[in-house]
Amino acid sequence: MLNMTDIMETITMIKEENLDIRTVTMGISLLDCADSDQERSCAKVYDKICGSADRLVSECEKLEQKYGIPIINKRISVTPISILAGASGGDPVAYAKAMERAAEKVGVNFIGGYSALVHKGFTPGDMELIKSIPTALSITEHVCSSVNIGSTRAGINMDAARIMGDIIRKTAEATKEKNCIGAAKLVVFCNAVEDNPFMAGAFHGSGEADGVINVGVSGPGVVRSAIEKADDKDDLTSIAETIKKTAFKITRVGQLIGTEVSKNLKKPFGIIDLSLAPTPAVGDSVAYILEEIGLEKCGAYGTTAALAMLNDAVKKGGVMASSSVGGLSGAFIPISEDAGMIEAVRAGALTIEKLEAMTAVCSVGLDMIVIPGDTESDVISAMIADEAAIGMINGKTTAVRVIPAIGKDVGDELEFGGLLGSGPVMAVNKLSPSKMVGRGGRIPAPIQSLKN
Repeated sequence: MLNMTDIMETITMIKEENLDIRTVTMGISLLDCADSDQERSCAKVYDKICGSADRLVSECEKLEQKYGIPIINKRISVTPISILAGASGGDPVAYAKAMERAAEKVGVNFIGGYSALVHKGFTPGDMELIKSIPTALSITEHVCSSVNIGSTRAGINMDAARIMGDIIRKTAEATKEKNCIGAAKLVVFCNAVEDNPFMAGAFHGSGEADGVINVGVSGPGVVRSAIEKADDKDDLTSIAETIKKTAFKITRVGQLIGTEVSKNLKKPFGIIDLSLAPTPAVGDSVAYILEEIGLEKCGAYGTTAALAMLNDAVKKGGVMASSSVGGLSGAFIPISEDAGMIEAVRAGALTIEKLEAMTAVCSVGLDMIVIPGDTESDVISAMIADEAAIGMINGKTTAVRVIPAIGKDVGDELEFGGLLGSGPVMAVNKLSPSKMVGRGGRIPAPIQSLKN
């Protein structure tokens, strides 16, 4: 039975507190598109994507009208393209072009899966795809790329970390006339998950169904508002309970949309990713939540503790609301996409070192961080290794999405527009890690990986 109070509360969350469905992402398996003839394989990829997702955008728009709930992004994730590239040979960029044409045809915002999983080593297809990333992301608008270089079970592939530092720089350079946007569409993972609906890291894992609907919900503004309404004398236990109850309500909205899209498109419903994904909009900020809890500015001592509490409470509330929680699920801290984080960086309260500490307790990693354009590739590789180590040791997903701002230095700004926002160039420790990075090899899996 509908409760009028709940209905009015939801309307307020949407109209005043920036509640939205951040993304409905259709995962599509392309394993049946493998072919020794690359031209045939690319044709199959285009046809499979267009045939599967032809009604994705229109069905989401119908539900926006039906329920009045904004669905900000409609996206597609596909099987890691390195698998198809290994089967067909040839230049993997041909697959990026097919993905781009399909994305334009069906009208989605992004398509992810120009990806490789190399946490334990490389196949020829993996290596060819990785080398092609700068070109692929410079000639496409909708294609996103990810590479998984480590896991708790496998350790860290330091050869891959070394290569990806160079690839990130080359991708930024290849798109420097477009504000280095290519690097914003590229993420390097440790412990990548197969059902992530968020870009740039979404891909459709080999353990997934042929087609599936995954939903990413958001609502930092809703959580902040709930804490703001709490009594100033409430202790942190009470604040955590408030966050948990709010996350429950947010997740139920996502569950509703995911179930409806799944039914209408006759695709199985996969997961709800209940991550608090911020936007540049004022009030829609994870940093503001932390400040509402009681910090003068995000980055002050206590930030990591407050973020850990927030992340845990969000997950507890989400699990109460849905039995299909997955993806990354937690609080994101992308700098350029969070107005409060940007303010904290500009104020000198938030550094990359503090952000690294915060990534140990949240989702997902060093995300959308603009760094000086002259940052050496080996420094970027070492940043990747540090973040991967946090993920590997703690059994969690971590990632690096940094954007070398070619031609810019600390204090300058890089403007992306839209949900990607804008970011101040952050200072980077430029002491050389070249000898360590150059050793290559693999950092062995930790002892806690031996669970069988």
